Amino acid sequence: MSPLVQRLVESAGGQGPEATGLWWALAAGADLGGNATAVGASANVVIIGIAARNGHHISFWKFTKYGLIVTTVTVAIAWPYLWLRYYALG
Repeated sequence: MSPLVQRLVESAGGQGPEATGLWWALAAGADLGGNATAVGASANVVIIGIAARNGHHISFWKFTKYGLIVTTVTVAIAWPYLWLRYYALG
């Protein structure tokens, strides 16, 4: 995705808060999107392994059920912040 964001930034002039906002949106999407599924981030896989070793089985679908809620809430908070910070007030 970095080359795509780079092309968008270059086509918009390469400077300004809009360019910075695109990079932050990419970083937030990559980070927050990993919360959705058990295999979305390596930390999720590690935690499922530790939980299983301690007798607490967490299935892929159970993790996803809660992970989608967490992802939806965090993206719903991050999107207005990025919009306000880099576009509306930038």
